[in-house]
Amino acid sequence: MARVVVDVMLKPEILDPQGQAVANALPRLGVNDVASVRIGRRVEIDFAGDADLERAREIADKLLANPVIEDYEIRVVEAA
Repeated sequence: MARVVVDVMLKPEILDPQGQAVANALPRLGVNDVASVRIGRRVEIDFAGDADLERAREIADKLLANPVIEDYEIRVVEAA
């Protein structure tokens, strides 16, 4: 079995309200050296056979990411 991980993040020019909320809360926890925070999603896809990066890219393009506001990266990792 092969595992493909798709990391989806908002494009840098898109505001990230969740990330901003976390960044604003950090000083209350005593963390003052963080300049910014961005929040995204990690999706794991387990293939029955070999990792199919083209199929994973198709899934990401059509289902997992909104290409207007999000970028994604795909990588193969070892399944647990």
